[in-house]
Amino acid sequence: MALTLPLHRPLRLSPVLPVVAVVALLALPATPGDGGDGGAGPADALSALVVLFCAVRLLRARRRPLTPAAAMILGLPVAGLALAAVHALTPGAGITGLGRYLQVFVLVPAAVVLLVRDRADFRLLAWAFVALAGWQGTLGVHQYVTRTGASYEGEDIRAVGTFGAADVMGMATVVSFGLVCAVGLALGRPAVRERMIAACCALALSVPLALSFSRGAWIATAVTLTVQLVLAGLRRALRIGAVVVAAGVVLVGGLGVGTAMLQERIDSIGQVTAAPDQSVTDRYTMWAAATDMWRDRPLTGVGLKAFPEYRDGHASLALSSGSDTGGAGAAFRRQPLLSPHNMYLLVLGEQGLIGLLCLAGSWLALLVCALRGLRRTRAAGGAGLDCALAACGLLVWQLVDFVYADIGGPSTVLTAVCFGLIAWWALVGGDLSATGGHTAVPARRRAAAEAAPR
Repeated sequence: MALTLPLHRPLRLSPVLPVVAVVALLALPATPGDGGDGGAGPADALSALVVLFCAVRLLRARRRPLTPAAAMILGLPVAGLALAAVHALTPGAGITGLGRYLQVFVLVPAAVVLLVRDRADFRLLAWAFVALAGWQGTLGVHQYVTRTGASYEGEDIRAVGTFGAADVMGMATVVSFGLVCAVGLALGRPAVRERMIAACCALALSVPLALSFSRGAWIATAVTLTVQLVLAGLRRALRIGAVVVAAGVVLVGGLGVGTAMLQERIDSIGQVTAAPDQSVTDRYTMWAAATDMWRDRPLTGVGLKAFPEYRDGHASLALSSGSDTGGAGAAFRRQPLLSPHNMYLLVLGEQGLIGLLCLAGSWLALLVCALRGLRRTRAAGGAGLDCALAACGLLVWQLVDFVYADIGGPSTVLTAVCFGLIAWWALVGGDLSATGGHTAVPARRRAAAEAAPR
């Protein structure tokens, strides 16, 4: 008797794996200048290769990569960026600034949109965010416990992960992304085991986020988690909110969990207007300087990467010479203040009203499309709700955090991947059928074609 062996489909690697590699590279220790003005880091270099890889795949497939609407939304920032690059102080500054903005808000997001095939690929990237956050958060907690972190109030206790004292916001950003993804997966996955794993990851990541002492990341995360809970269901949000409040009362009030410095940092959030510290005063002063630059050139701004050159001419005497950094293996140094730490005001000052409308218009369009996709997903039975909650959460977090921060540092490339995930859900994933295979319109056309007589 002949033995017939079953035939199996050949294993095909996901095209999104290069993007996962970009995320994984951020687990390596950052060196001075990585991803900042001093030069691109390994993750930035790999992101450029990912864009090239995506372009080669498109040329080989010989197909139209994006719908006209998707291309317009993703390409909208290019108009304002090109105009601001022309008005830069030097051609070199214009080219450098243009390349950085295109990388973060256009090229890498577009590559992610084209490489993610389905919701399984989206979840793979989301779990990669959680894994990176877990690694960086573990290092951050170790830095706090062993007092080997960045300097804060004279003690080396600030959790910064591998990003070092020069980028104290890096670990907070990475951990926040991972926490938002974990909450989205916990609220939207049907399997109890996956929900429990994601929920445990989210709870664990709240510890290094607290130890980052980043007020902006705290505020953005609190707002985002509230939005995610409401989007998952109002009744569900009330139940989980009650549990979180009760746990907070027990841990902080009853058991006394927390440190005096952490409590002081939390209390300082409400004192940003009454009695601001020097960091808040510097931020207010730079916000005012960026606004004055916009008033001088309301339509086009002062040009890409020109804020440091115009800062002193528009800032008041309340601005300090820089911020003190040290610890986490780095010597004490005075770090200059080269941006207003507000993405909207940075764009307004350097790119003018045209640049802000183009960039913010693209983000607003993504938000509208992402929420529409969430509504369609809930109406179709909830398949893919985890992707919807993660994407909407990432966008809300980024839009809120941009009030207190801007791009810069090694973690910026992760922001680019984040916008890619958001754009995929908003422009592609929200239209997928319940099986996650094809959009609804092509499915109807395919069914009609198969039913037609031959």
